[in-house]
Amino acid sequence: MLKIAVYGKGGIGKSTTTSNLAAAFAKLGKKVIQIGCDPKADSTMNLLKGKPVSPVMHYYRDHDKEPERLDEIAKEGYGGVLCIETGGPTPGLGCAGRGIITTFTLLEDLELYETFKPDVVLYDVLGDVVCGGFAAPIREGYAEKVLIVTSGEKMALYAAGNICSAVKNFEDRGYARVRGLILNRRNVDNEYEKVKAFADERGLEIVADIPRCQDINDFEDRGMTVIEGNPDLPISRIYLDLAEKLLKEDGQEV
Repeated sequence: MLKIAVYGKGGIGKSTTTSNLAAAFAKLGKKVIQIGCDPKADSTMNLLKGKPVSPVMHYYRDHDKEPERLDEIAKEGYGGVLCIETGGPTPGLGCAGRGIITTFTLLEDLELYETFKPDVVLYDVLGDVVCGGFAAPIREGYAEKVLIVTSGEKMALYAAGNICSAVKNFEDRGYARVRGLILNRRNVDNEYEKVKAFADERGLEIVADIPRCQDINDFEDRGMTVIEGNPDLPISRIYLDLAEKLLKEDGQEV
């Protein structure tokens, strides 16, 4: 099983990247789970025609009990991708990171992985602050690889540096390691050079270079990934190539 956590600064395009990557894995015939680990609970919308799945933490608030079945907190989207959102507490109350920990415990109780038997699991994680529950995917061994989405903007690279430091703090425990960077371009000056210098300084690879592309926005407006919208587009090929690369590294057939 390939288990990947996708981190990055808020608003950098993590959810767009993760959902397109999930769709690419599905297009390649793999069983995929995508778990959105962000209080906004919008990670999986483009796999679900723009219709959000009810977050786990909302279920707890609305029913005052633990879900007993997987279908109470999950929906199948494009390509059979199983979509789950952790959600968060009522705004201004409680800890958002705690929602991730609660969700992960619940999924173990529901035997998600044993029941669904995925080939790939993707965690879409808010990366501005890598502490507590937000570090759970890398700290508790749920993910084996970390992909960091960044642009050449100063604050995006600053957040990427914090994420690298957080992962490094756990490297002696056999937890997840940073596999590489996904450059999600914002068309800033010397963008590739800035990100390449950041990567080289840390011994990392830029595993994908995502250009600014109106096709992504156009299909998102329709509640779709570009993979679903048109898998033959050049932008779709970038996501498919990355998915193939990661599967081959994991020893899975493509």
